[in-house]
Amino acid sequence: MVVLTRAEAQGRARTLRVEQYAVDLDLTRGEEVFGSTTVVRFAALEAGVDTFVELRPSRLVRAELDGVALDPGSLHEGRLPLRGLAAGEHELRVEALMPYSRVGEGMHRFTDPEDGNTYVYTQCCVADAPLVFACFDQPDLKAVFQVSVTAPEEWTVLGNGVAARSGAGGGRWVCAETPPISTYLMAVAAGPFHSVRTEHAGLPFGLHVRRSLGRFLDADAAELLEVTRRCFDRYHELFDEPYPFDSYDQAFVPEFNAGAMENPGLVTFRDEYIHRSAVTETERMSRATTIAHEMAHMWFGDLVTLRWWDDIWLNESFAEYMGYQVLSEATRFVDAWTDFAVARKSWGYDADDRPSTHPVAPAAEAVPDTAAAMGNFDGISYAKGASALRQLVVWLGEKSFLAGINEHFARHRFGNATLADFLDSLARASERDVRGWAESWLLTTGADALVPRVGESAARQWYVDVEHRGERPHRLAVGLYDRAPADESRLVLRERLERDVPPGGGRLTVTLDGPRPDLVLVNDLDWTYARVRLDPVSWGTVRSALSGLPGQLSRAVVWNAARDMVREGELGPLEYVRTVRDHLPSETDNAVVQGVLAFARGHAADRYLAGAERLEALGLLGAVCRELLECDEGAGAGRGAAPGGSGVRLTAARYFIDCATDPEELLAWRAVGEVPGGPVLDAELRWRLLLRLSVLGAVSGADIEKAVVADRSARGEEAAARCRAALPEAAAKEAAWEAMFGPADALSNYLFTATAQGFWQPEQAGLLRGYVERYFTDVLPVAARRGPALADAAGRHAFPAVFVDEATLTYGEECLASGEAVPALRRRLEDQVDDLRRALGVRAAVA
Repeated sequence: MVVLTRAEAQGRARTLRVEQYAVDLDLTRGEEVFGSTTVVRFAALEAGVDTFVELRPSRLVRAELDGVALDPGSLHEGRLPLRGLAAGEHELRVEALMPYSRVGEGMHRFTDPEDGNTYVYTQCCVADAPLVFACFDQPDLKAVFQVSVTAPEEWTVLGNGVAARSGAGGGRWVCAETPPISTYLMAVAAGPFHSVRTEHAGLPFGLHVRRSLGRFLDADAAELLEVTRRCFDRYHELFDEPYPFDSYDQAFVPEFNAGAMENPGLVTFRDEYIHRSAVTETERMSRATTIAHEMAHMWFGDLVTLRWWDDIWLNESFAEYMGYQVLSEATRFVDAWTDFAVARKSWGYDADDRPSTHPVAPAAEAVPDTAAAMGNFDGISYAKGASALRQLVVWLGEKSFLAGINEHFARHRFGNATLADFLDSLARASERDVRGWAESWLLTTGADALVPRVGESAARQWYVDVEHRGERPHRLAVGLYDRAPADESRLVLRERLERDVPPGGGRLTVTLDGPRPDLVLVNDLDWTYARVRLDPVSWGTVRSALSGLPGQLSRAVVWNAARDMVREGELGPLEYVRTVRDHLPSETDNAVVQGVLAFARGHAADRYLAGAERLEALGLLGAVCRELLECDEGAGAGRGAAPGGSGVRLTAARYFIDCATDPEELLAWRAVGEVPGGPVLDAELRWRLLLRLSVLGAVSGADIEKAVVADRSARGEEAAARCRAALPEAAAKEAAWEAMFGPADALSNYLFTATAQGFWQPEQAGLLRGYVERYFTDVLPVAARRGPALADAAGRHAFPAVFVDEATLTYGEECLASGEAVPALRRRLEDQVDDLRRALGVRAAVA
């Protein structure tokens, strides 16, 4: 399929003005296709315009331009040509049968295995609107949308505007007309939803989920609506522009590829956010952050929209920053920035290490088409961009920052804007050199490094000399900590200094009064985006007293520094795990516990260690989790799963399962149905435990089938697929491989991902060796024929990452050199190969 280029989009924008889409969808045409009739009213701005409208149907029934039939045979590779347009108004009518999707692109169709009910929803971003309706599919050709839907009578229909049944009963729905929005934001969701509705600030609010999850939505509805209301009200305090749409529905939909999508008035979320099992406070905070993020998009992205996809950051970086900031200000999740530090910021640092890194605001020529744009929804556009904006607020001041934002909204309301437009708005609100700031922060790649050296001057004063490796200015805090006199395992803050680090590799020197601090922590409070190192004395201090450092955000900065040292080969991965063993049992913040265990298990143990050292690491991590499980819940809110606790105990139970090398204790837990002392083995924990037992060969396929009979849900089916693929049996591996890469293409996006996640296991290297080379040949055709979302999943989850060796690296490099990988797969393979190269380097550094 031909992708839209930036040059083509610019040409259309110069010659066309789109005024209205009238989209009529018929969802009663069977299981394979739906009807789509689109009437586009647009104007040619000059005579003799040759252009095209995009459409990717199963069958084009008819097309008429100004009442004159067009040849359906002229549709080629998703483009219907419109030639020789006269200057002035035109009307295009297109009738087509469109394909339902099984990979979350266009109109996704899902039948719930639990009750047989069917649901559909659209996902049009970035370039999939033509899978739903005929359109000029680019963000800067905004138009008013009038959407109507015919659906089974028992279904509910949701859209960008308030949807109401047309006439008495029946399955005909009409959505209220929208303000001008981009084609990628058009949204419909339909099915026999379970809904919770309310009103806030004079607008209808709604929560919607498939019926089989209805009782779980009911249990969480009060919390979801409370977060929604508080964030909504906070945005109205910050922004002069009121919420620009007529309603606010949040639909939690099945098999959704992203975390959520910011469709105006109808935000869609993956329905894993409706929890059917116990979750930690960190997971509740993550869900709340996503709610706040998507709501920010109503202004950043929907009201004012990027002109072309090089400015993705104008959507995502802002929503990421505002989501965490508003959550911390307006809800009970006051420590949201700690979760950002340990769960999101490392995503940005890792992405910045890879050859695929790019500036937060890349040059327009670096995003020549929509295929290239898809690769930039990454850790740079989200986590690094949000980090840069957090630093901008510290540097510029919140008052000036908000004034610039509100200027931006006022100047580009319901229009499109670029980086230059945004900087112009900021410059109007501040006398600081925002363009110079942007040049160093938004138009460059990589992370600066801040390396402190503590010494004694000739005047017998201590000083901190911070070497700045990089070009960006930084406003940051330097924390000075001393060991407590009565308890050397506890640290006490002596002073926190706020300082500016000059750009261009300059140094920051601070003279200290009194004795040398035991710990000098650069970037305390995590205001800036930079790699931080500790001087030798400070590292010795945290090695023995990290758990005694006050403030979870300060501890997160230290853990991130240690993580980075491991990735750079400066700290052995086993020494990192030993540090985890010494200090994590005393951690009370679940976000820190969860983030540290995820890196220790998934990277330090599985990628950077092998053989006996990996087993030692798993044993140490298991001991950490056991100690967390054995702690008295009354010792701290973070210790376990008591009501109101942060969920450290639940996190410990999960990672104890993941780190187990002897199945006997897990089998005992399974037999009694709970972890001793709690928590009980609910659906999520039962499947997690069964997965680990499958990896260890302690259960059979019959055990998995018995479990799925007891849990007929979609998540049960996915978990069963994961377990089947994890069995250490040749027949099970071959069956999983055929399901993923064979010609049937029967797996949905979620079932493909689950199967891939179960397939590769470090414990099964001998059984899996033969599949390594096969991957690099078999992945190419499936990625090409099943679309970008599946291609991304095949590169992300099905890659043989557990084989950290030169042979796998060679296969990967040869595959990339062949040029046969489609763009979505290629980007993922580039990252995987680079991560593999890094893992080999870490192993060599500690050999």
